[in-house]
Amino acid sequence: MATNLFDDFNPISSKQWKQKIQFELDGADYNQTVIWNSPEDIQVKPFYHSDEFTKAANVNTQASDFKICQNIFVFDIEKSIERALNTLERGAESLRFAIQNEKIDIEKLLENLPLENRIVYFHFSFISIDFVKKLDTISLQKKAHFYCNFDPIGQLAREGNWFSTSEKTNFDTLNLVFKNTTNLNILSVDLGLYQNSGANITQQIAYSLAHANEYLNRFADNAKSIVFQVSVGTNYFFEIAKLRALRMLFDLIAAEYNSEIKCHLLVTPTKRNKTIYDYNVNMLRTTTECMSAILGGADAIANLPYDALYHKDNEFGDRIARNQLLILKHESYFDKVNNPADGSYYIESLTMQLAEKSLALFKDIEANGGFLKLLNDGTIKKKIQESANKEQELFDTKKEILLGTNKYPNKEDRMKHDLELFPFVKIKPRKTLITPIIEKRLAEKMEQERLELE
Repeated sequence: MATNLFDDFNPISSKQWKQKIQFELDGADYNQTVIWNSPEDIQVKPFYHSDEFTKAANVNTQASDFKICQNIFVFDIEKSIERALNTLERGAESLRFAIQNEKIDIEKLLENLPLENRIVYFHFSFISIDFVKKLDTISLQKKAHFYCNFDPIGQLAREGNWFSTSEKTNFDTLNLVFKNTTNLNILSVDLGLYQNSGANITQQIAYSLAHANEYLNRFADNAKSIVFQVSVGTNYFFEIAKLRALRMLFDLIAAEYNSEIKCHLLVTPTKRNKTIYDYNVNMLRTTTECMSAILGGADAIANLPYDALYHKDNEFGDRIARNQLLILKHESYFDKVNNPADGSYYIESLTMQLAEKSLALFKDIEANGGFLKLLNDGTIKKKIQESANKEQELFDTKKEILLGTNKYPNKEDRMKHDLELFPFVKIKPRKTLITPIIEKRLAEKMEQERLELE
């Protein structure tokens, strides 16, 4: 007869654990010594116990379903086709094409690719009904799943201008896109912009939900899904909880519209903590960030090559980035258990606290006129900048560490000769409707100073 080995041990309460910790601290203050207050104002305790656990998050994270996605910037059609075929042969399961203008021959690009039952994402710098109708036809012919990732609000936030002249024109065009297509997923929310600009996790969730709600207000009856293009940072457990809270809250908001619209998470590692010096550390950062994405329930993950900041797209960087995901999926077995975070008191607690704080901020945004209003009057940018400044101060004072950059830097490292791309904030003087939200890495100022001394 099987016996439960735990029956031989007396249960220990959370109160007893805390007393033991306080004894070992030898007079040091418990709250000051072992409790950490996060930028989201969440107090992280040294342990989490069943007798303090109240409610589990109601969220389904199908880790077994995540797809390895390859980013491809389309300029030369032939090279893009070759690259797509090559990456699919080497383990990629999904593709994301960046299309800059409607002159691209989309039929030729997709003609010979194996797309049946494959998910393909398209990132556009324009809205064209004729172009989208071509994609709709191709998706039906090839039995593929196309996500067009149109995000005019994200375009306004990032560039300061709409795709076309006005808000009304953009939404009218999107409405025509819905009416002229049958097999496409149309809408997207660029959450990565907020993360890479320095928003804390509560802001990222709340802003992206308020951003999505602008689309739900207009297209809830037409849309099949909204793709959240998420960037994950290096705070491992918080990022797992972020994705879980985001999915849970989106389902809650969609239910208010009596809509079955799905939350689709396309995740990539953040650029905010990446560096050009000691760049191999970027591989360690992106590995843990991809792990957070899988455990948090990403539908697809497009890894960031270690040299993406300063090198043009290249086969070696792509291969390393793809292999990181292949190792996680096929050698580390991260896809073998669905809902892998279930039962972790810590992650459940983080999920519920982030959800509660984000929902409160979301409600505040809606009570003050909605996301577009606050974006247009500069409130969203101001709040993100305040959070970014706090994080930058932590980095500058070495309370937030990037190894090889603000701690243990290699003084002999030289990078000026290796820069194919400009890795810093680009200034583009132009007339804009609003001041755009600017992505900026933590290490930029320090790296510029080092480059000047080379």
